[in-house]
Amino acid sequence: MIEAEYKAELTTPDRVRAALRERATPIAVSYWDTYYDTPDNRFDGSGRELRLRTVQDSTGRQWHLLTFKAPAVDTETGSKPEFETSVADRDAMQDIIFQLGFRPSISFTKRCENFEFTTAGRSMLATIAEVPEIAGTFLELETRTEESDLPLALEDLRTVLAELGISPGELTNKLYTDAVRQARR
Repeated sequence: MIEAEYKAELTTPDRVRAALRERATPIAVSYWDTYYDTPDNRFDGSGRELRLRTVQDSTGRQWHLLTFKAPAVDTETGSKPEFETSVADRDAMQDIIFQLGFRPSISFTKRCENFEFTTAGRSMLATIAEVPEIAGTFLELETRTEESDLPLALEDLRTVLAELGISPGELTNKLYTDAVRQARR
C-alpha cells in the first residue's frame, strides 16, 4: 500500500485545528521515533526508512510500531509504499534490528493531535505535529491507497487541504529527520 500524503507547515495552526474539529475529535499522542540505517547510510541514501515508534496517548497507554518505507513513488509529495506492524516488545525488536546490521541514525519526539475521518469514500488521517527541536507546527494529511489509485488519492487530499484553508505556499516536503539533524548541528 502507498501512504499518499501531503505535509504543510502551518501559518495559522489554530484555524486549521478548529476546521479539523468540525470533522473529528482529536486524539492527543506523543511519538518517540528511532530511525535506523546501515553503517554506510545505504538506507537514507536510497530514500528508504526503517523506524521503530513508541506511541503514548493521554492516558499513558503505550504501544509500539515497526515501519518500513520504500523510496517515494511521487517526488512532489514524497508519498511512499509503507509497511507497518505492531510490536509487543520494543527492546526485543531493537535487538533484532541490531542483529540485522542496522544502527540508530536519529531519534526524536513528536507531539501530535490525530484526527481520523472519512471523505470522498477514503479513510483519512490528519495529524497536527510539533517537534520540540524544530520551529513550526505541521499538518500531515494522509490516506492509504494502491499505486494505481495514487493520482486520485492525491486529488482527494488536495481537496481536503483546500477545504482546511491550506495554501500551496504552506506545502512542504521537508523531512523531520533532516530538520532535527540540522537543529542539532
